[in-house]
Amino acid sequence: MQYRQLGRTGLRVSTVTLGTMGFGGTGWASPVGKIDVDGAREQIAIAREAGVNLIDTADIYSAGLAEEILGKALGSSREEVLIATKVRMSMGGGPNDAGLSRHHIIRGAEASLRRLGTDYIDLYQVHEWDGHTPLEETLSALDDLVRSGKVRYVGCSNYAAWQMMKALGVADLRQWERFASTQVYYSLQNRDVETEIVPASLDQGVGILVWSPLAGGLLSGKYRRGVQAPAGSRHLSDWDEPPVNDEDKLYDTIELAVKIGESHGVSAAQVSLAYILQKPGVTSVVVGARTPGQLRDNLAAADLRLTADEVFALDDVSGEPLRYPFWHQAKTSSDRLGPADLSQIARHLH
Repeated sequence: MQYRQLGRTGLRVSTVTLGTMGFGGTGWASPVGKIDVDGAREQIAIAREAGVNLIDTADIYSAGLAEEILGKALGSSREEVLIATKVRMSMGGGPNDAGLSRHHIIRGAEASLRRLGTDYIDLYQVHEWDGHTPLEETLSALDDLVRSGKVRYVGCSNYAAWQMMKALGVADLRQWERFASTQVYYSLQNRDVETEIVPASLDQGVGILVWSPLAGGLLSGKYRRGVQAPAGSRHLSDWDEPPVNDEDKLYDTIELAVKIGESHGVSAAQVSLAYILQKPGVTSVVVGARTPGQLRDNLAAADLRLTADEVFALDDVSGEPLRYPFWHQAKTSSDRLGPADLSQIARHLH
């Protein structure tokens, strides 16, 4: 296992993070898994043996049950790992039970602390944008949590690049705690983040945590063109994340991942994870699994290194043309492009 700095902080996190959406597995999260406390203890033990030191959860996962299970499963070993959780989504039926108001953030943090059975959260992430609450209110509340010792670092998730940049600008102006990380969807199935979010993160020193790097299991290798997926597969249910807009390109990508995996003697899932880990700016990929076997296979991706030719081939099969103004910059300004620009433009200059 490798460890990378989380943004501009001194905190080192494993390149693979254990995800807990399947802990509890009630309500909308039931297709992801239904892992109880004993199952969670087993997954945590497997992950820690592989060198994982970051566990990601959220208050909304099974309406708080995932946090409760994580806290019970960790028990006295809580100090040996880093815990990341999130706030923003609805946790009740009241008018103030969602969003990023000071009221909901402080209340949400205290509730998460109780469920986790801890007195601090290592990384507290705002789970989604709130266009109704002033950023000054949100960021000052997060800063207060850091200064109180209840939170060590803060991050955002599912923010557009302009939203993240605005938040960073406000935080820097007020000298409040700035986002150390952004958690985003990024996979071979959809690389939208490369257009704006990755360059902005590189420029601002924000670490990138990746959720659903296997596209909700689509890149596991079990979904193949013309082949019926195994019974119980998530995308045979009502689960619709991520949306598939180009099925032919997806299957072409899966076939190449399978082929590359066969040459290395590993699964398509490992290839898909290793690919994301080799992309600019990525700090860690968040993986969750229904079974110990799936988890072990995913964790092994930390040791897989793809060749430059393999990465280029995967880039080619899964990529899209440069959007404006980037195709124009590639054509006219290639002599003045910095590392953030080149994160998406470089491969188009050959």
